[in-house]
Amino acid sequence: MRTTHMPMDKQTLAIHSPWQRKDPFGALAMPVYHQVAYEFDNADEMIESFTLRSDRPDYSRIMNPTVSHLEHRVKSLTGATEVTALNTGMAAISNTLLLLAASGKNIVTSKHLFGNTFSLIAGSLTRFGVRPKIVDLTDAAAVRQAVDEHTCCVFVEVITNPQMEVADLRQLADIAHERGALLVADTTMVPFTEFSAKALGVDIEVVSSTKYLSGGGTSLGGLVIDYTPAGQPGRPGLGHRMRAEMLSNFGATMTPHAAYMQTLGLETLAVRYHRQAASALHLAQRLRELPAITGVCYPGLPDNPFHTLAQEQFGPTAGAMLTFTLPDKAACFQFINRLRLIHRATNLFDNRTLAIHPASTIFGLFSPQQRRAMDVDDRLIRLSVGLEHPDDLLDDIRQALQA
Repeated sequence: MRTTHMPMDKQTLAIHSPWQRKDPFGALAMPVYHQVAYEFDNADEMIESFTLRSDRPDYSRIMNPTVSHLEHRVKSLTGATEVTALNTGMAAISNTLLLLAASGKNIVTSKHLFGNTFSLIAGSLTRFGVRPKIVDLTDAAAVRQAVDEHTCCVFVEVITNPQMEVADLRQLADIAHERGALLVADTTMVPFTEFSAKALGVDIEVVSSTKYLSGGGTSLGGLVIDYTPAGQPGRPGLGHRMRAEMLSNFGATMTPHAAYMQTLGLETLAVRYHRQAASALHLAQRLRELPAITGVCYPGLPDNPFHTLAQEQFGPTAGAMLTFTLPDKAACFQFINRLRLIHRATNLFDNRTLAIHPASTIFGLFSPQQRRAMDVDDRLIRLSVGLEHPDDLLDDIRQALQA
């Protein structure tokens, strides 16, 4: 690794972030430490580790060298105060909200959320006395009215799945901070290497690293990227509490092998993402030319209502997911059944392109009335764009529509 103190590009940092400790064998990639416990030279070293006053691992539920290496790389890329890797994206969301919320508190959020996230906030957490306040996060007045002294956080998806809505993050942050609340943003849809959530006022990012980081759909994972200030003596910060309280008590630990796979994925993330995002834009433009398709939604399209805001917040790319509508549900099913190259599967941002009918699958346990309230249309197809040539994908879509 070069020794100059000049700032490095994020692509270089993703590959060359320094190790916490030099590998005794000079391995270029962090080894997979499939190990539970670690030996110490003396009792004093044990105390320092078990009280989290050192970065030396003691037990892999709390800290594992392979997992710590991934966390350290993400921290270098984002400028976060602390990064905690967990075993899924939903674990990142649930552990963050459990850390922030308490009985009598409320979470201000939108009806436009991934199905399980909505179920967590509007269902599971209510059993513990946490109240959801569902508002239109694109309406500043409505958000300001909803946030009060009992609000622990405003929770937003930076591009909603599958409605493709984009809210003004800086505006939400300002409103939340006025009342002492935090802004928690699920940034899975646009990689954290592409924009600075911290600069937009986000306090905590939650990411499903299963998606862009994993790349080939190889491993499950989630990241909590914390920008809140580090703690003071006797008053630990949120990052310290995430490890000392949530990982210790709830145990949603990322496995060493998943961390190894996702560290490798991080090294190629920028290259893959820019190819996928370019293909998504190309497909969005071309799909509007097909008469069988009744509508295409992608924030990268200049006439999309969220295009300008998306560019201001995330830069020139708008993610690798788009949606389109067909005349009815039957046409959607017929389309999916006729696909030959595109895979009929869930997940996002695999190297392979994936198609799904959200209303009957990831929102299938919601009632028709609930789906309508959440703007999950029966006529909607969600497309996660992979690394195939976009013209080959377009050919497959064309033939699937020619029933």
